[in-house]
Amino acid sequence: MINRVLIRIKVVQLLYSYLLTKSEFKIETLPESPTRDKRFAYAIYLDTLLFIMQLSGFNVRGDKKSSVLSLADNKHLAANKIVRALMAEDRMRIFTAKGTPHIADFDACFAEIYNLILAAPVYKSYIRLKEKDVKADLNLWTTVIKTILLKNESFVECARKNPEFTHSGFEKGLLMAAETLESYSDTKSTLNDARNSLDRSLDKAYELYHALLMLPVELTRLQDLKLDAAKHKYLPSDEDLNPDTRFVDNILPRLIEESPSMKAYLKDNPVSWTDDETLTKKLLDLILVSTPYKEYMAKESVSRADDCELWRALFKSVILPSDELADALESKSVYWNDDLDIMGTFVLKTIKRIGGSDEEPVTLLPKFKDDEDARFGAELFMDAVDNYDEYRSYIDKFVNSNQWDPDRLAFMDGVIMTAAIAELLNFPAIPVPVTLNEYIEIANSYSTPRSGQFINGILYSVINFLRSEGKLLKQ
Repeated sequence: MINRVLIRIKVVQLLYSYLLTKSEFKIETLPESPTRDKRFAYAIYLDTLLFIMQLSGFNVRGDKKSSVLSLADNKHLAANKIVRALMAEDRMRIFTAKGTPHIADFDACFAEIYNLILAAPVYKSYIRLKEKDVKADLNLWTTVIKTILLKNESFVECARKNPEFTHSGFEKGLLMAAETLESYSDTKSTLNDARNSLDRSLDKAYELYHALLMLPVELTRLQDLKLDAAKHKYLPSDEDLNPDTRFVDNILPRLIEESPSMKAYLKDNPVSWTDDETLTKKLLDLILVSTPYKEYMAKESVSRADDCELWRALFKSVILPSDELADALESKSVYWNDDLDIMGTFVLKTIKRIGGSDEEPVTLLPKFKDDEDARFGAELFMDAVDNYDEYRSYIDKFVNSNQWDPDRLAFMDGVIMTAAIAELLNFPAIPVPVTLNEYIEIANSYSTPRSGQFINGILYSVINFLRSEGKLLKQ
Protein backbone atom coordinates (compact mmCIF):
# COMPACT_ATOMS: atom_id res chain seq x y z
CA MET A 1 0.00 0.00 0.00
CA ILE A 2 2.93 2.28 0.66
CA ASN A 3 3.95 2.33 -2.98
CA ARG A 4 7.30 2.93 -4.60
CA VAL A 5 6.41 6.47 -5.58
CA LEU A 6 6.27 7.46 -1.92
CA ILE A 7 9.27 5.31 -1.02
CA ARG A 8 11.39 7.06 -3.66
CA ILE A 9 10.39 10.46 -2.29
CA LYS A 10 11.30 9.37 1.24
CA VAL A 11 14.67 8.00 0.11
CA VAL A 12 15.53 11.24 -1.73
CA GLN A 13 14.52 13.38 1.25
CA LEU A 14 16.52 11.36 3.76
CA LEU A 15 19.50 10.94 1.43
CA TYR A 16 19.53 14.73 1.07
CA SER A 17 19.49 15.20 4.86
CA TYR A 18 22.11 12.51 5.43
CA LEU A 19 24.55 13.85 2.83
CA LEU A 20 24.20 17.36 4.24
CA THR A 21 25.15 16.20 7.73
CA LYS A 22 27.37 13.17 7.20
CA SER A 23 30.56 15.13 6.70
CA GLU A 24 31.54 17.88 9.09
CA PHE A 25 34.48 19.45 7.32
CA LYS A 26 35.05 23.06 8.22
CA ILE A 27 36.02 24.54 4.86
CA GLU A 28 37.63 27.93 5.46
CA THR A 29 36.68 31.07 3.56
CA LEU A 30 38.82 34.05 2.62
CA PRO A 31 38.67 36.58 5.50
CA GLU A 32 37.25 40.02 4.86
CA SER A 33 39.90 42.71 4.20
CA PRO A 34 42.73 40.17 4.46
CA THR A 35 46.37 41.06 4.93
CA ARG A 36 49.01 39.61 2.60
CA ASP A 37 49.73 36.87 5.15
CA LYS A 38 46.06 35.91 5.31
CA ARG A 39 45.63 36.02 1.53
CA PHE A 40 48.55 33.69 1.01
CA ALA A 41 47.51 31.44 3.92
CA TYR A 42 44.15 30.95 2.26
CA ALA A 43 45.72 30.32 -1.16
CA ILE A 44 48.17 27.68 0.12
CA TYR A 45 45.39 26.20 2.26
CA LEU A 46 43.31 25.45 -0.85
CA ASP A 47 46.36 24.34 -2.84
CA THR A 48 47.32 21.90 -0.06
CA LEU A 49 43.86 20.31 0.04
CA LEU A 50 43.85 19.94 -3.74
CA PHE A 51 47.44 18.66 -3.69
CA ILE A 52 46.62 15.77 -1.34
CA MET A 53 43.60 14.92 -3.52
CA GLN A 54 45.94 14.83 -6.50
CA LEU A 55 48.40 12.64 -4.57
CA SER A 56 45.48 10.23 -4.09
CA GLY A 57 45.00 10.02 -7.85
CA PHE A 58 42.14 12.46 -8.35
CA ASN A 59 41.98 15.10 -11.06
CA VAL A 60 41.62 18.51 -9.41
CA ARG A 61 41.86 20.70 -12.48
CA GLY A 62 38.54 20.15 -14.16
CA ASP A 63 39.10 19.16 -17.78
CA LYS A 64 42.84 19.88 -17.60
CA LYS A 65 44.67 16.77 -16.42
CA SER A 66 48.08 17.15 -14.84
CA SER A 67 50.98 15.32 -16.44
CA VAL A 68 52.01 14.04 -12.99
CA LEU A 69 48.64 12.47 -12.24
CA SER A 70 49.73 9.17 -13.78
CA LEU A 71 52.33 8.82 -11.02
CA ALA A 72 49.66 8.66 -8.32
CA ASP A 73 48.37 5.15 -8.94
CA ASN A 74 47.97 3.88 -5.40
CA LYS A 75 44.95 1.88 -4.25
CA HIS A 76 45.56 2.70 -0.58
CA LEU A 77 45.59 6.46 -1.10
CA ALA A 78 42.74 6.35 -3.60
CA ALA A 79 40.51 4.49 -1.11
CA ASN A 80 41.22 6.88 1.78
CA LYS A 81 37.79 7.91 3.08
CA ILE A 82 38.93 11.33 4.30
CA VAL A 83 40.07 12.40 0.84
CA ARG A 84 37.02 10.88 -0.85
CA ALA A 85 34.75 12.71 1.59
CA LEU A 86 36.64 15.92 0.93
CA MET A 87 36.15 15.42 -2.80
CA ALA A 88 32.39 15.14 -2.17
CA GLU A 89 32.15 18.49 -0.37
CA ASP A 90 30.16 20.96 -2.45
CA ARG A 91 32.61 23.83 -1.94
CA MET A 92 35.58 21.66 -2.79
CA ARG A 93 33.80 20.48 -5.94
CA ILE A 94 33.88 24.06 -7.18
CA PHE A 95 37.67 24.14 -6.81
CA THR A 96 38.19 20.65 -8.25
CA ALA A 97 36.03 21.57 -11.25
CA LYS A 98 38.08 24.69 -12.00
CA GLY A 99 41.35 24.23 -10.15
CA THR A 100 43.15 27.04 -8.31
CA PRO A 101 45.46 29.62 -9.93
CA HIS A 102 48.62 28.05 -8.50
CA ILE A 103 47.92 24.32 -8.23
CA ALA A 104 50.07 23.64 -11.33
CA ASP A 105 53.03 25.24 -9.51
CA PHE A 106 53.33 22.08 -7.40
CA ASP A 107 53.87 19.72 -10.32
CA ALA A 108 57.62 20.25 -9.92
CA CYS A 109 57.66 18.66 -6.46
CA PHE A 110 54.89 16.13 -6.97
CA ALA A 111 57.06 13.06 -7.62
CA GLU A 112 59.38 13.84 -4.72
CA ILE A 113 56.52 14.30 -2.24
CA TYR A 114 54.74 11.18 -3.52
CA ASN A 115 57.85 9.04 -2.99
CA LEU A 116 58.46 10.54 0.46
CA ILE A 117 54.93 9.52 1.46
CA LEU A 118 55.47 5.93 0.26
CA ALA A 119 58.68 5.75 2.31
CA ALA A 120 57.20 7.36 5.44
CA PRO A 121 56.62 5.18 8.55
CA VAL A 122 53.05 6.47 8.86
CA TYR A 123 52.25 5.20 5.36
CA LYS A 124 53.89 1.80 5.93
CA SER A 125 51.89 1.38 9.15
CA TYR A 126 48.74 2.50 7.36
CA ILE A 127 48.90 -0.05 4.53
CA ARG A 128 49.41 -2.90 7.01
CA LEU A 129 46.04 -2.22 8.62
CA LYS A 130 43.43 -4.83 7.70
CA GLU A 131 40.58 -2.40 8.34
CA LYS A 132 41.22 1.30 7.90
CA ASP A 133 38.81 3.44 9.89
CA VAL A 134 38.31 7.20 9.73
CA LYS A 135 40.85 7.74 12.51
CA ALA A 136 43.58 5.92 10.55
CA ASP A 137 42.70 7.76 7.33
CA LEU A 138 42.83 11.06 9.14
CA ASN A 139 46.13 10.30 10.89
CA LEU A 140 47.82 9.50 7.56
CA TRP A 141 47.10 12.85 5.92
CA THR A 142 47.51 15.11 8.94
CA THR A 143 50.91 13.48 9.56
CA VAL A 144 51.88 13.96 5.90
CA ILE A 145 50.95 17.65 6.10
CA LYS A 146 52.78 18.31 9.36
CA THR A 147 55.90 16.17 8.86
CA ILE A 148 56.42 16.25 5.08
CA LEU A 149 54.71 19.17 3.35
CA LEU A 150 55.37 21.70 6.09
CA LYS A 151 59.11 20.89 6.16
CA ASN A 152 59.91 19.94 2.57
CA GLU A 153 62.10 22.51 0.79
CA SER A 154 60.84 21.55 -2.67
CA PHE A 155 57.24 22.08 -1.58
CA VAL A 156 58.23 25.46 -0.10
CA GLU A 157 59.92 26.46 -3.37
CA CYS A 158 56.81 25.54 -5.34
CA ALA A 159 54.74 27.65 -2.95
CA ARG A 160 57.12 30.59 -3.51
CA LYS A 161 55.97 30.82 -7.13
CA ASN A 162 52.93 32.65 -5.77
CA PRO A 163 54.12 36.30 -5.59
CA GLU A 164 52.22 36.79 -2.31
CA PHE A 165 54.24 34.08 -0.53
CA THR A 166 55.06 34.70 3.15
CA HIS A 167 56.62 32.27 5.63
CA SER A 168 53.95 33.05 8.19
CA GLY A 169 51.15 32.54 5.67
CA PHE A 170 52.72 29.26 4.47
CA GLU A 171 52.76 27.73 7.94
CA LYS A 172 49.33 29.04 8.83
CA GLY A 173 47.80 27.75 5.58
CA LEU A 174 49.14 24.20 5.99
CA LEU A 175 47.99 24.04 9.60
CA MET A 176 44.55 25.25 8.46
CA ALA A 177 44.48 22.35 5.97
CA ALA A 178 45.30 19.87 8.76
CA GLU A 179 42.59 21.39 10.96
CA THR A 180 40.04 21.04 8.17
CA LEU A 181 40.79 17.34 7.89
CA GLU A 182 40.64 16.96 11.66
CA SER A 183 37.19 18.57 11.68
CA TYR A 184 35.80 15.50 9.92
CA SER A 185 33.89 13.07 12.16
CA ASP A 186 32.87 9.44 11.73
CA THR A 187 29.43 9.20 10.12
CA LYS A 188 28.31 5.78 11.36
CA SER A 189 25.86 7.17 13.91
CA THR A 190 24.54 9.67 11.35
CA LEU A 191 23.93 6.85 8.89
CA ASN A 192 22.11 4.76 11.49
CA ASP A 193 19.92 7.75 12.35
CA ALA A 194 19.08 8.30 8.68
CA ARG A 195 18.29 4.62 8.14
CA ASN A 196 16.01 4.60 11.18
CA SER A 197 14.36 7.82 10.02
CA LEU A 198 13.43 6.11 6.75
CA ASP A 199 11.64 3.35 8.64
CA ARG A 200 9.92 5.87 10.91
CA SER A 201 8.73 8.01 8.02
CA LEU A 202 7.19 4.98 6.26
CA ASP A 203 5.53 3.93 9.52
CA LYS A 204 4.08 7.44 9.86
CA ALA A 205 2.75 7.32 6.30
CA TYR A 206 0.85 4.14 7.13
CA GLU A 207 -0.40 5.77 10.32
CA LEU A 208 -1.76 8.67 8.25
CA TYR A 209 -3.70 6.21 6.08
CA HIS A 210 -5.48 4.89 9.19
CA ALA A 211 -5.96 8.36 10.66
CA LEU A 212 -7.69 9.59 7.50
CA LEU A 213 -9.96 6.55 7.45
CA MET A 214 -10.97 7.30 11.05
CA LEU A 215 -12.20 10.78 10.11
CA PRO A 216 -15.62 9.53 8.86
CA VAL A 217 -16.02 7.71 12.18
CA GLU A 218 -15.31 10.86 14.17
CA LEU A 219 -17.36 13.18 11.93
CA THR A 220 -20.50 11.01 12.01
CA ARG A 221 -20.13 10.62 15.79
CA LEU A 222 -19.93 14.40 16.10
CA GLN A 223 -23.05 14.86 13.95
CA ASP A 224 -24.90 12.28 16.03
CA LEU A 225 -24.08 14.27 19.18
CA LYS A 226 -25.32 17.44 17.51
CA LEU A 227 -28.62 15.83 16.54
CA ASP A 228 -29.10 14.44 20.04
CA ALA A 229 -28.35 17.83 21.62
CA ALA A 230 -30.96 19.46 19.36
CA LYS A 231 -33.63 17.09 20.71
CA HIS A 232 -32.98 18.37 24.21
CA LYS A 233 -33.24 22.07 23.46
CA TYR A 234 -35.73 24.08 25.53
CA LEU A 235 -38.09 24.43 22.56
CA PRO A 236 -37.11 21.80 19.99
CA SER A 237 -38.66 21.99 16.54
CA ASP A 238 -40.23 19.08 14.70
CA GLU A 239 -37.04 18.81 12.68
CA ASP A 240 -35.01 18.68 15.91
CA LEU A 241 -37.20 15.94 17.28
CA ASN A 242 -37.31 13.95 14.06
CA PRO A 243 -33.96 14.54 12.36
CA ASP A 244 -32.84 12.93 9.12
CA THR A 245 -30.19 10.46 10.32
CA ARG A 246 -29.10 9.20 6.91
CA PHE A 247 -25.63 10.75 7.26
CA VAL A 248 -25.20 9.40 10.80
CA ASP A 249 -26.41 5.97 9.69
CA ASN A 250 -24.00 5.86 6.73
CA ILE A 251 -22.52 2.35 6.71
CA LEU A 252 -18.91 3.24 5.86
CA PRO A 253 -17.86 4.57 9.30
CA ARG A 254 -19.22 1.44 10.95
CA LEU A 255 -17.44 -0.87 8.51
CA ILE A 256 -14.16 0.97 9.08
CA GLU A 257 -14.50 1.04 12.87
CA GLU A 258 -15.41 -2.64 13.04
CA SER A 259 -12.73 -3.76 10.58
CA PRO A 260 -10.40 -6.34 12.20
CA SER A 261 -7.55 -4.68 10.32
CA MET A 262 -8.34 -1.30 11.89
CA LYS A 263 -8.84 -2.78 15.36
CA ALA A 264 -5.52 -4.61 15.19
CA TYR A 265 -3.69 -1.49 14.02
CA LEU A 266 -5.27 0.80 16.64
CA LYS A 267 -4.39 -1.65 19.40
CA ASP A 268 -0.68 -1.01 18.82
CA ASN A 269 -0.93 2.46 17.23
CA PRO A 270 -3.65 4.56 18.87
CA VAL A 271 -4.97 7.05 16.30
CA SER A 272 -7.75 9.43 17.28
CA TRP A 273 -9.24 12.82 16.37
CA THR A 274 -10.95 13.32 19.73
CA ASP A 275 -8.40 15.97 20.73
CA ASP A 276 -8.89 17.86 17.47
CA GLU A 277 -12.36 19.24 18.14
CA THR A 278 -11.71 22.49 16.28
CA LEU A 279 -10.73 20.59 13.14
CA THR A 280 -13.59 18.09 13.23
CA LYS A 281 -16.21 20.81 13.87
CA LYS A 282 -14.87 22.87 10.97
CA LEU A 283 -14.82 19.88 8.63
CA LEU A 284 -18.35 18.90 9.65
CA ASP A 285 -19.60 22.44 8.99
CA LEU A 286 -18.01 22.34 5.53
CA ILE A 287 -19.53 18.92 4.82
CA LEU A 288 -23.08 19.96 5.81
CA VAL A 289 -23.11 22.79 3.24
CA SER A 290 -21.31 20.84 0.51
CA THR A 291 -22.91 19.73 -2.77
CA PRO A 292 -22.08 15.99 -2.29
CA TYR A 293 -23.82 16.02 1.10
CA LYS A 294 -26.93 17.80 -0.18
CA GLU A 295 -27.24 15.47 -3.18
CA TYR A 296 -26.80 12.41 -0.95
CA MET A 297 -29.44 13.57 1.54
CA ALA A 298 -31.90 14.31 -1.29
CA LYS A 299 -31.90 10.76 -2.69
CA GLU A 300 -35.02 8.68 -2.18
CA SER A 301 -32.93 5.80 -0.90
CA VAL A 302 -29.25 4.95 -0.63
CA SER A 303 -27.20 1.79 -1.02
CA ARG A 304 -23.84 0.74 0.38
CA ALA A 305 -22.28 2.01 -2.83
CA ASP A 306 -24.00 5.39 -2.36
CA ASP A 307 -22.77 5.59 1.23
CA CYS A 308 -19.19 4.99 0.15
CA GLU A 309 -19.41 7.29 -2.86
CA LEU A 310 -20.51 10.12 -0.55
CA TRP A 311 -17.31 9.78 1.47
CA ARG A 312 -15.18 9.53 -1.65
CA ALA A 313 -16.69 12.79 -2.87
CA LEU A 314 -16.28 14.44 0.55
CA PHE A 315 -12.64 13.41 0.80
CA LYS A 316 -11.91 14.72 -2.70
CA SER A 317 -13.78 18.02 -2.50
CA VAL A 318 -13.89 18.93 1.19
CA ILE A 319 -11.53 17.03 3.50
CA LEU A 320 -8.25 16.53 1.63
CA PRO A 321 -8.07 20.07 0.16
CA SER A 322 -8.89 21.82 3.46
CA ASP A 323 -6.33 24.15 5.03
CA GLU A 324 -7.59 23.10 8.45
CA LEU A 325 -6.55 19.50 7.82
CA ALA A 326 -3.13 20.60 6.56
CA ASP A 327 -2.56 22.64 9.74
CA ALA A 328 -3.67 19.74 11.95
CA LEU A 329 -1.40 17.28 10.15
CA GLU A 330 1.58 19.59 10.46
CA SER A 331 1.11 19.74 14.23
CA LYS A 332 0.88 15.94 14.47
CA SER A 333 3.84 14.86 12.32
CA VAL A 334 6.58 16.48 10.27
CA TYR A 335 6.02 13.81 7.62
CA TRP A 336 2.27 13.98 7.11
CA ASN A 337 1.78 16.96 4.80
CA ASP A 338 4.27 15.47 2.34
CA ASP A 339 2.43 12.13 2.56
CA LEU A 340 -1.10 13.48 2.26
CA ASP A 341 -1.53 13.31 -1.53
CA ILE A 342 -0.42 9.70 -1.84
CA MET A 343 -2.11 8.45 1.34
CA GLY A 344 -5.27 10.32 0.32
CA THR A 345 -5.22 8.41 -2.97
CA PHE A 346 -5.10 5.10 -1.08
CA VAL A 347 -7.93 6.18 1.19
CA LEU A 348 -10.08 6.87 -1.89
CA LYS A 349 -9.15 3.46 -3.35
CA THR A 350 -10.02 1.76 -0.08
CA ILE A 351 -13.44 3.42 0.11
CA LYS A 352 -14.17 2.55 -3.53
CA ARG A 353 -13.24 -1.08 -2.90
CA ILE A 354 -15.53 -1.24 0.16
CA GLY A 355 -18.40 0.27 -1.86
CA GLY A 356 -18.00 -2.23 -4.65
CA SER A 357 -18.09 -5.29 -2.39
CA ASP A 358 -20.54 -6.95 0.00
CA GLU A 359 -17.68 -8.14 2.19
CA GLU A 360 -18.13 -7.78 5.95
CA PRO A 361 -16.03 -7.27 7.91
CA VAL A 362 -13.84 -5.26 5.55
CA THR A 363 -10.07 -5.61 5.24
CA LEU A 364 -7.86 -2.55 4.91
CA LEU A 365 -4.78 -2.31 2.73
CA PRO A 366 -1.52 -3.85 4.03
CA LYS A 367 1.51 -1.64 4.68
CA PHE A 368 3.38 -2.95 1.62
CA LYS A 369 2.18 -4.82 -1.45
CA ASP A 370 4.82 -7.53 -0.96
CA ASP A 371 8.20 -8.29 0.62
CA GLU A 372 10.02 -6.78 -2.34
CA ASP A 373 8.36 -3.42 -1.79
CA ALA A 374 9.06 -3.70 1.96
CA ARG A 375 12.80 -4.02 1.23
CA PHE A 376 12.89 -1.50 -1.61
CA GLY A 377 13.41 1.69 0.41
CA ALA A 378 16.17 0.41 2.68
CA GLU A 379 18.04 -1.28 -0.16
CA LEU A 380 17.79 1.79 -2.40
CA PHE A 381 18.96 4.13 0.37
CA MET A 382 21.91 2.00 1.47
CA ASP A 383 23.08 1.40 -2.11
CA ALA A 384 22.97 5.13 -2.82
CA VAL A 385 25.02 5.80 0.33
CA ASP A 386 27.54 2.98 -0.16
CA ASN A 387 28.22 3.88 -3.80
CA TYR A 388 27.74 7.64 -3.63
CA ASP A 389 31.21 8.53 -4.87
CA GLU A 390 30.98 6.14 -7.83
CA TYR A 391 27.51 7.32 -8.85
CA ARG A 392 28.52 10.94 -8.38
CA SER A 393 31.50 10.38 -10.68
CA TYR A 394 29.09 9.26 -13.44
CA ILE A 395 27.13 12.47 -12.96
CA ASP A 396 30.25 14.67 -12.89
CA LYS A 397 31.51 13.02 -16.06
CA PHE A 398 28.75 14.81 -17.95
CA VAL A 399 28.17 17.84 -15.75
CA ASN A 400 31.81 18.78 -16.25
CA SER A 401 31.67 18.46 -20.02
CA ASN A 402 31.15 21.34 -22.40
CA GLN A 403 27.50 20.34 -22.79
CA TRP A 404 26.60 21.19 -19.19
CA ASP A 405 27.46 23.96 -16.75
CA PRO A 406 28.69 22.43 -13.45
CA ASP A 407 27.52 25.50 -11.53
CA ARG A 408 23.93 24.57 -12.45
CA LEU A 409 24.07 21.38 -10.40
CA ALA A 410 22.02 22.11 -7.29
CA PHE A 411 22.75 19.80 -4.35
CA MET A 412 19.24 18.34 -4.49
CA ASP A 413 19.69 17.60 -8.21
CA GLY A 414 22.78 15.56 -7.38
CA VAL A 415 20.93 13.65 -4.66
CA ILE A 416 18.00 12.87 -6.98
CA MET A 417 20.33 11.61 -9.74
CA THR A 418 22.32 9.51 -7.26
CA ALA A 419 19.14 7.74 -6.11
CA ALA A 420 18.06 7.28 -9.74
CA ILE A 421 21.41 5.67 -10.69
CA ALA A 422 21.19 3.39 -7.64
CA GLU A 423 17.78 2.23 -8.83
CA LEU A 424 18.89 1.84 -12.46
CA LEU A 425 21.81 -0.40 -11.51
CA ASN A 426 20.33 -2.48 -8.68
CA PHE A 427 16.69 -3.15 -9.49
CA PRO A 428 16.59 -5.07 -12.78
CA ALA A 429 12.80 -5.56 -12.72
CA ILE A 430 12.12 -1.81 -12.87
CA PRO A 431 12.22 -0.55 -16.50
CA VAL A 432 14.55 2.34 -17.28
CA PRO A 433 11.74 4.68 -18.45
CA VAL A 434 9.86 4.14 -15.18
CA THR A 435 12.90 5.14 -13.14
CA LEU A 436 13.57 8.16 -15.34
CA ASN A 437 10.01 9.42 -15.18
CA GLU A 438 9.71 8.95 -11.41
CA TYR A 439 12.86 10.92 -10.57
CA ILE A 440 12.10 13.67 -13.06
CA GLU A 441 8.75 14.09 -11.29
CA ILE A 442 10.54 14.25 -7.93
CA ALA A 443 12.89 16.90 -9.32
CA ASN A 444 9.97 18.97 -10.59
CA SER A 445 8.39 18.88 -7.12
CA TYR A 446 11.40 19.16 -4.81
CA SER A 447 14.17 20.97 -6.66
CA THR A 448 14.49 24.01 -8.94
CA PRO A 449 11.97 24.88 -11.69
CA ARG A 450 14.24 23.62 -14.47
CA SER A 451 15.68 20.65 -12.61
CA GLY A 452 13.47 18.07 -14.32
CA GLN A 453 14.76 18.95 -17.78
CA PHE A 454 18.36 19.21 -16.55
CA ILE A 455 18.22 15.85 -14.73
CA ASN A 456 16.64 14.19 -17.75
CA GLY A 457 19.59 15.29 -19.91
CA ILE A 458 22.27 14.17 -17.45
CA LEU A 459 20.62 10.81 -16.68
CA TYR A 460 20.14 10.11 -20.38
CA SER A 461 23.90 10.60 -20.87
CA VAL A 462 24.71 8.47 -17.81
CA ILE A 463 22.43 5.66 -19.04
CA ASN A 464 24.12 5.60 -22.46
CA PHE A 465 27.55 5.55 -20.77
CA LEU A 466 26.58 2.70 -18.40
CA ARG A 467 25.24 0.69 -21.32
CA SER A 468 28.42 1.25 -23.31
CA GLU A 469 30.42 0.03 -20.29
CA GLY A 470 28.23 -3.06 -19.94
CA LYS A 471 27.07 -2.00 -16.46
CA LEU A 472 23.44 -1.44 -17.43
CA LEU A 473 21.79 -4.23 -19.38
CA LYS A 474 18.05 -3.66 -18.97
CA GLN A 475 15.97 -1.61 -21.42
